[in-house]
Amino acid sequence: MADIFLYISLFLIWFMLFYHMFLMQGGYLHMLHYKKTCEKWHRQTKDFPTVSVLIPAHNEEVVIENTLNAMLRLNYPKNKLEIVVINDNSSDATGDIADAYALKYPVIKAVHTKPPNAGKGKSGALNHGLAASQGEVIVVYDADNTPEPDAIKNLALGIQNDKKAGAIVGKFRVTNANQNLLTRLINIETITFQWLAQAGRWFWFKMSTIPGTNFAIRRSILEELGGWDEKALSEDTELSFRVYNLGYHIRFFPAAITWEQEPETIRVWWKQRTRWARGNEYVILKYLLGFHRLKRKKIAIDLTYFLFTYLLFFAGVIISHTIFVLNLFLDLKLSIGLVSYILLILGFLLFVTEVTLALSFERKQLTWKNFFVVLFMYFTYSQLWILLVIYATYLETKRVLFRQEVTWYKTQRFKGKQPNENRSAS
Repeated sequence: MADIFLYISLFLIWFMLFYHMFLMQGGYLHMLHYKKTCEKWHRQTKDFPTVSVLIPAHNEEVVIENTLNAMLRLNYPKNKLEIVVINDNSSDATGDIADAYALKYPVIKAVHTKPPNAGKGKSGALNHGLAASQGEVIVVYDADNTPEPDAIKNLALGIQNDKKAGAIVGKFRVTNANQNLLTRLINIETITFQWLAQAGRWFWFKMSTIPGTNFAIRRSILEELGGWDEKALSEDTELSFRVYNLGYHIRFFPAAITWEQEPETIRVWWKQRTRWARGNEYVILKYLLGFHRLKRKKIAIDLTYFLFTYLLFFAGVIISHTIFVLNLFLDLKLSIGLVSYILLILGFLLFVTEVTLALSFERKQLTWKNFFVVLFMYFTYSQLWILLVIYATYLETKRVLFRQEVTWYKTQRFKGKQPNENRSAS
């Protein structure tokens, strides 16, 4: 019996490892080609669409000024740009700051939500912002983001030149990457995710996931879909599936770059990532149960990816770890005991190879210091995700069984200036 469970766990783990190898090849090839596409689009594009930038903000006084200043530095025709700050029932000075900027700069508009339909989450705030905006293209940034001057232009270039693209997804980098060990780990995680999962899936399948920030989507699509799903904790992933179902693809275009702040404490990281995991599990359940109603069955590719990432892969790891520990104290009579240890070592080496390859795509990121952080990451940060997914699955199961109302956690922000060295790393 132990052998059977071990075989199942190894299949689940190595299926994902081989798939990641496949995606990383696509990410590498996309990295080689996207700059030529960007240059071509810049040469042939003379007219740009009107753009509305939505910035949902709930108690963001610590970071909102830096974000608005970055918006004012955007290299985009001002007569075709509006910045809509949605002050979502904040109890701090966020609303006052937004109003002050709106009075001083005509390009900025402040929108204030009020109870009872306020302060319930990002999706609701975005729907308020959408109703108050005018642009043909909607761009979303979180309130801690500082996009580079050409970010909006590159997102708009994608929308203008790729008629089959429902949305264009840019790249984000970590502002506070060097703050402490946790932010270094998150920085490595985000770089790997973008070049492996986002770039890889785009290259092979013309699919990538809309993130929570730094993306552009056609207004006509949002209106057809009825805006954002206010029940979804991961409103970005949920929106991605609905865009696919309309027959559009979602392009990953790393020429559009923004910088964002990441959690600096484990407590904040845990709450944020739990929300992500629960939100993605909500999406998995929603579209698994409704798969027969979907028009575009290609969605199964991404649905399988998320199913393995948040459930099956972690189930395999948990089973494998459990058998490993039990076998230390009990003779489980495993017929492939030695082979399983060899596979564990190979899995570790493959993990290190994939992550270091992703780091090599970004300037000044493949360093000896980061290499040793990657080694440490496998045995700590990556294992912590197992506990987090178990906890998130428990919460989401309880919510479904007892029909609990979804509660949205806003990530805590930290004061601090952006290091100059990070800017040069893009």
